[in-house]
Amino acid sequence: MTMVPADGGPTTGPTVLRMLLGAQLRRLRESSGVTREGAGWEIRASESKISRMELGRVGFKERDVADLLTLYGVTDAEEREVLLTLARDANSPGWWHRYGDVLPSWFQSYLGLEAAAALIRTYEVQFVPGLLQTPAYARAVVLLGHGAAAPDEIDRRVALRMRRQELLRRADPPQLWAVVDEAALRRPIGGPDVMRDQLTALIEATRSPNIRLQIIPFAAGGHAAAGGAFTILRFGDQDLPDIVYIEQLTSAIYLDKRDDLDHYALAMERLCIEAEPPERTPELLGRLRDQL
Repeated sequence: MTMVPADGGPTTGPTVLRMLLGAQLRRLRESSGVTREGAGWEIRASESKISRMELGRVGFKERDVADLLTLYGVTDAEEREVLLTLARDANSPGWWHRYGDVLPSWFQSYLGLEAAAALIRTYEVQFVPGLLQTPAYARAVVLLGHGAAAPDEIDRRVALRMRRQELLRRADPPQLWAVVDEAALRRPIGGPDVMRDQLTALIEATRSPNIRLQIIPFAAGGHAAAGGAFTILRFGDQDLPDIVYIEQLTSAIYLDKRDDLDHYALAMERLCIEAEPPERTPELLGRLRDQL
Protein backbone atom coordinates (compact mmCIF):
# COMPACT_ATOMS: atom_id res chain seq x y z
CA MET A 1 0.00 0.00 0.00
CA THR A 2 1.27 3.46 -0.86
CA MET A 3 1.39 5.63 2.25
CA VAL A 4 0.46 9.22 1.50
CA PRO A 5 1.61 11.91 3.95
CA ALA A 6 -1.03 14.51 4.69
CA ASP A 7 1.25 17.50 4.62
CA GLY A 8 -1.49 20.03 3.99
CA GLY A 9 0.57 21.57 1.20
CA PRO A 10 -0.90 23.56 -1.67
CA THR A 11 -1.29 20.50 -3.87
CA THR A 12 -3.02 18.39 -1.22
CA GLY A 13 -6.50 19.77 -0.68
CA PRO A 14 -9.23 18.02 1.32
CA THR A 15 -11.02 16.73 -1.78
CA VAL A 16 -7.99 14.78 -2.95
CA LEU A 17 -7.11 13.65 0.57
CA ARG A 18 -10.58 12.05 0.78
CA MET A 19 -9.99 10.35 -2.57
CA LEU A 20 -6.59 9.04 -1.48
CA LEU A 21 -7.88 7.77 1.86
CA GLY A 22 -10.90 6.21 0.19
CA ALA A 23 -8.70 4.40 -2.32
CA GLN A 24 -6.49 3.04 0.45
CA LEU A 25 -9.47 1.88 2.52
CA ARG A 26 -10.86 0.10 -0.55
CA ARG A 27 -7.59 -1.77 -1.11
CA LEU A 28 -7.42 -2.75 2.55
CA ARG A 29 -11.01 -3.98 2.50
CA GLU A 30 -10.52 -6.02 -0.66
CA SER A 31 -7.25 -7.55 0.53
CA SER A 32 -8.91 -8.60 3.80
CA GLY A 33 -11.87 -10.15 1.98
CA VAL A 34 -14.48 -7.93 3.62
CA THR A 35 -17.54 -6.95 1.58
CA ARG A 36 -18.90 -3.41 1.46
CA GLU A 37 -21.95 -4.67 3.30
CA GLY A 38 -19.77 -6.13 6.04
CA ALA A 39 -17.77 -2.92 6.33
CA GLY A 40 -20.97 -0.89 6.54
CA TRP A 41 -22.29 -3.12 9.33
CA GLU A 42 -19.10 -2.53 11.31
CA ILE A 43 -19.56 1.26 11.37
CA ARG A 44 -23.37 1.24 11.50
CA ALA A 45 -23.67 2.49 7.92
CA SER A 46 -25.04 1.29 4.60
CA GLU A 47 -23.18 -0.41 1.77
CA SER A 48 -23.68 2.73 -0.34
CA LYS A 49 -22.05 4.83 2.39
CA ILE A 50 -18.94 2.62 2.19
CA SER A 51 -18.96 3.05 -1.59
CA ARG A 52 -19.11 6.84 -1.26
CA MET A 53 -16.32 6.79 1.31
CA GLU A 54 -14.10 4.71 -0.95
CA LEU A 55 -14.71 7.13 -3.81
CA GLY A 56 -13.83 10.08 -1.57
CA ARG A 57 -17.23 11.69 -2.00
CA VAL A 58 -18.06 12.10 1.70
CA GLY A 59 -16.20 13.17 4.79
CA PHE A 60 -14.67 10.68 7.23
CA LYS A 61 -15.28 10.26 10.93
CA GLU A 62 -12.02 9.34 12.61
CA ARG A 63 -13.80 6.73 14.73
CA ASP A 64 -15.22 5.06 11.61
CA VAL A 65 -11.80 4.91 9.99
CA ALA A 66 -10.30 3.42 13.16
CA ASP A 67 -13.02 0.76 13.30
CA LEU A 68 -12.53 -0.11 9.63
CA LEU A 69 -8.76 -0.41 10.06
CA THR A 70 -9.33 -2.83 12.93
CA LEU A 71 -11.79 -4.82 10.81
CA TYR A 72 -9.28 -4.95 7.96
CA GLY A 73 -6.53 -6.25 10.24
CA VAL A 74 -4.38 -3.09 10.26
CA THR A 75 -2.66 -3.30 13.65
CA ASP A 76 0.63 -1.50 13.00
CA ALA A 77 0.51 1.68 15.08
CA GLU A 78 2.46 3.79 12.59
CA GLU A 79 0.34 2.71 9.63
CA ARG A 80 -2.86 3.39 11.56
CA GLU A 81 -1.67 6.84 12.61
CA VAL A 82 -0.82 7.85 9.04
CA LEU A 83 -4.30 6.92 7.86
CA LEU A 84 -6.04 8.49 10.86
CA THR A 85 -4.09 11.71 10.30
CA LEU A 86 -5.17 11.60 6.67
CA ALA A 87 -8.78 11.29 7.85
CA ARG A 88 -8.42 14.33 10.11
CA ASP A 89 -6.82 16.44 7.38
CA ALA A 90 -9.40 15.33 4.81
CA ASN A 91 -12.07 17.01 6.90
CA SER A 92 -10.29 20.36 6.93
CA PRO A 93 -11.98 23.04 4.80
CA GLY A 94 -10.20 24.26 1.66
CA TRP A 95 -9.36 27.91 1.02
CA TRP A 96 -12.62 28.24 -0.92
CA HIS A 97 -14.64 27.57 2.23
CA ARG A 98 -14.66 31.31 2.99
CA TYR A 99 -16.53 31.86 -0.28
CA GLY A 100 -19.29 29.44 0.64
CA ASP A 101 -21.93 32.16 0.41
CA VAL A 102 -21.36 32.53 -3.34
CA LEU A 103 -20.10 29.05 -4.15
CA PRO A 104 -22.46 26.18 -5.07
CA SER A 105 -21.63 22.86 -3.43
CA TRP A 106 -21.15 21.10 -6.77
CA PHE A 107 -18.38 23.54 -7.69
CA GLN A 108 -16.54 23.18 -4.39
CA SER A 109 -15.59 19.64 -5.36
CA TYR A 110 -14.11 20.90 -8.61
CA LEU A 111 -11.98 23.53 -6.85
CA GLY A 112 -10.47 20.82 -4.67
CA LEU A 113 -9.67 18.69 -7.69
CA GLU A 114 -8.31 21.62 -9.69
CA ALA A 115 -6.02 22.66 -6.85
CA ALA A 116 -4.51 19.16 -6.72
CA ALA A 117 -4.22 18.47 -10.45
CA ALA A 118 -0.83 18.06 -12.11
CA LEU A 119 -2.31 18.58 -15.59
CA ILE A 120 -5.44 20.54 -16.51
CA ARG A 121 -6.67 20.10 -20.08
CA THR A 122 -9.66 22.22 -20.98
CA TYR A 123 -11.73 23.10 -24.02
CA GLU A 124 -13.80 26.30 -24.09
CA VAL A 125 -16.23 27.40 -26.75
CA GLN A 126 -17.99 30.40 -25.18
CA PHE A 127 -15.60 32.10 -22.75
CA VAL A 128 -11.89 32.48 -22.06
CA PRO A 129 -10.96 29.75 -19.52
CA GLY A 130 -11.55 30.93 -15.96
CA LEU A 131 -7.90 30.37 -14.99
CA LEU A 132 -6.83 32.88 -17.66
CA GLN A 133 -9.48 35.59 -17.25
CA THR A 134 -8.60 39.17 -16.32
CA PRO A 135 -10.54 40.75 -13.42
CA ALA A 136 -12.56 42.96 -15.78
CA TYR A 137 -13.41 40.08 -18.11
CA ALA A 138 -14.30 37.85 -15.15
CA ARG A 139 -16.61 40.56 -13.80
CA ALA A 140 -18.37 40.79 -17.16
CA VAL A 141 -18.85 37.01 -17.22
CA VAL A 142 -20.17 36.99 -13.65
CA LEU A 143 -22.64 39.74 -14.49
CA LEU A 144 -24.04 37.65 -17.32
CA GLY A 145 -25.23 35.04 -14.86
CA HIS A 146 -25.77 37.18 -11.76
CA GLY A 147 -26.74 40.58 -13.07
CA ALA A 148 -29.30 41.11 -10.31
CA ALA A 149 -26.83 40.35 -7.50
CA ALA A 150 -25.61 43.02 -5.09
CA PRO A 151 -22.28 44.70 -5.91
CA ASP A 152 -20.49 43.08 -2.96
CA GLU A 153 -21.61 39.64 -4.14
CA ILE A 154 -20.26 40.36 -7.62
CA ASP A 155 -16.97 41.46 -6.03
CA ARG A 156 -16.72 38.19 -4.08
CA ARG A 157 -17.44 36.08 -7.13
CA VAL A 158 -14.69 37.88 -9.06
CA ALA A 159 -12.32 37.58 -6.09
CA LEU A 160 -12.97 33.83 -5.97
CA ARG A 161 -12.03 33.48 -9.64
CA MET A 162 -8.85 35.49 -9.14
CA ARG A 163 -7.96 33.39 -6.10
CA ARG A 164 -8.26 30.25 -8.23
CA GLN A 165 -5.62 31.57 -10.60
CA GLU A 166 -2.96 31.61 -7.88
CA LEU A 167 -2.35 27.91 -8.47
CA LEU A 168 -0.73 28.77 -11.82
CA ARG A 169 1.82 30.99 -10.06
CA ARG A 170 2.74 28.78 -7.14
CA ALA A 171 6.11 27.06 -6.79
CA ASP A 172 4.83 23.77 -8.22
CA PRO A 173 2.15 24.84 -10.69
CA PRO A 174 0.08 22.41 -12.74
CA GLN A 175 0.40 22.30 -16.49
CA LEU A 176 -2.54 24.06 -18.13
CA TRP A 177 -3.32 23.04 -21.71
CA ALA A 178 -6.26 25.06 -23.00
CA VAL A 179 -7.93 24.81 -26.40
CA VAL A 180 -10.23 27.76 -27.10
CA ASP A 181 -12.69 28.16 -29.94
CA GLU A 182 -12.20 31.32 -32.00
CA ALA A 183 -15.81 32.27 -31.20
CA ALA A 184 -14.90 32.77 -27.53
CA LEU A 185 -12.11 35.15 -28.52
CA ARG A 186 -14.24 37.19 -30.90
CA ARG A 187 -17.18 37.61 -28.52
CA PRO A 188 -16.55 41.06 -26.93
CA ILE A 189 -17.46 40.17 -23.36
CA GLY A 190 -17.46 43.42 -21.38
CA GLY A 191 -16.90 45.55 -24.49
CA PRO A 192 -13.95 46.13 -26.83
CA ASP A 193 -11.61 47.60 -24.22
CA VAL A 194 -12.10 44.72 -21.77
CA MET A 195 -11.68 42.19 -24.56
CA ARG A 196 -8.56 43.89 -25.87
CA ASP A 197 -6.95 43.73 -22.43
CA GLN A 198 -8.02 40.10 -22.11
CA LEU A 199 -6.35 39.17 -25.39
CA THR A 200 -3.18 40.96 -24.27
CA ALA A 201 -3.26 38.95 -21.03
CA LEU A 202 -3.58 35.73 -23.02
CA ILE A 203 -0.55 36.66 -25.12
CA GLU A 204 1.41 37.20 -21.92
CA ALA A 205 0.14 33.89 -20.51
CA THR A 206 1.58 31.97 -23.46
CA ARG A 207 5.04 32.96 -22.24
CA SER A 208 4.60 30.92 -19.07
CA PRO A 209 6.29 27.51 -19.34
CA ASN A 210 3.36 25.76 -17.64
CA ILE A 211 0.67 27.21 -19.95
CA ARG A 212 -0.09 25.99 -23.46
CA LEU A 213 -2.87 27.69 -25.38
CA GLN A 214 -4.29 26.69 -28.76
CA ILE A 215 -7.02 28.25 -30.88
CA ILE A 216 -9.49 26.42 -33.09
CA PRO A 217 -10.21 28.78 -36.00
CA PHE A 218 -13.56 29.05 -37.71
CA ALA A 219 -11.87 27.56 -40.77
CA ALA A 220 -11.59 24.23 -38.97
CA GLY A 221 -15.33 23.72 -39.41
CA GLY A 222 -16.86 20.99 -37.25
CA HIS A 223 -14.65 19.25 -34.75
CA ALA A 224 -14.44 16.45 -32.21
CA ALA A 225 -15.91 18.38 -29.24
CA ALA A 226 -18.98 19.83 -30.87
CA GLY A 227 -20.95 18.86 -27.76
CA GLY A 228 -19.53 21.67 -25.61
CA ALA A 229 -16.86 22.66 -23.13
CA PHE A 230 -15.17 20.17 -20.79
CA THR A 231 -12.09 19.80 -18.61
CA ILE A 232 -9.89 16.75 -17.96
CA LEU A 233 -7.93 16.69 -14.71
CA ARG A 234 -4.91 14.45 -14.17
CA PHE A 235 -3.20 14.02 -10.82
CA GLY A 236 0.36 13.30 -9.81
CA ASP A 237 -0.60 10.35 -7.59
CA GLN A 238 -1.06 7.12 -9.52
CA ASP A 239 -3.85 6.08 -7.15
CA LEU A 240 -6.12 8.81 -8.50
CA PRO A 241 -7.87 8.36 -11.86
CA ASP A 242 -8.32 11.17 -14.35
CA ILE A 243 -11.60 13.04 -13.97
CA VAL A 244 -13.69 14.73 -16.65
CA TYR A 245 -15.61 17.79 -15.48
CA ILE A 246 -18.57 19.14 -17.44
CA GLU A 247 -20.26 22.24 -16.04
CA GLN A 248 -23.94 22.99 -16.54
CA LEU A 249 -26.05 26.00 -15.56
CA THR A 250 -27.06 24.71 -12.14
CA SER A 251 -24.94 21.59 -11.65
CA ALA A 252 -21.93 19.68 -12.94
CA ILE A 253 -21.06 16.18 -14.09
CA TYR A 254 -17.95 14.33 -12.93
CA LEU A 255 -16.88 11.33 -15.00
CA ASP A 256 -14.22 8.84 -13.95
CA LYS A 257 -15.18 5.60 -15.70
CA ARG A 258 -12.59 4.31 -18.15
CA ASP A 259 -14.87 4.40 -21.21
CA ASP A 260 -15.82 8.02 -20.54
CA LEU A 261 -12.22 9.03 -19.89
CA ASP A 262 -11.05 7.40 -23.10
CA HIS A 263 -13.80 9.13 -25.10
CA TYR A 264 -12.96 12.59 -23.80
CA ALA A 265 -9.20 12.04 -23.96
CA LEU A 266 -9.56 11.13 -27.63
CA ALA A 267 -11.73 14.18 -28.25
CA MET A 268 -9.10 16.40 -26.60
CA GLU A 269 -6.32 14.88 -28.66
CA ARG A 270 -8.28 15.53 -31.85
CA LEU A 271 -8.96 19.10 -30.77
CA CYS A 272 -5.24 19.68 -30.26
CA ILE A 273 -4.57 18.36 -33.77
CA GLU A 274 -7.35 20.41 -35.39
CA ALA A 275 -6.34 23.59 -33.55
CA GLU A 276 -3.58 25.91 -34.70
CA PRO A 277 -0.22 24.91 -33.17
CA PRO A 278 0.71 26.64 -29.88
CA GLU A 279 3.55 28.61 -31.46
CA ARG A 280 1.02 30.44 -33.66
CA THR A 281 -1.20 31.47 -30.74
CA PRO A 282 0.46 34.84 -29.92
CA GLU A 283 0.23 35.88 -33.57
CA LEU A 284 -3.43 34.89 -33.83
CA LEU A 285 -4.30 36.64 -30.57
CA GLY A 286 -2.51 39.78 -31.71
CA ARG A 287 -4.45 39.75 -34.96
CA LEU A 288 -7.76 39.41 -33.11
CA ARG A 289 -6.76 42.24 -30.74
CA ASP A 290 -5.89 44.53 -33.65
CA GLN A 291 -9.31 43.90 -35.18
CA LEU A 292 -10.93 45.30 -32.05
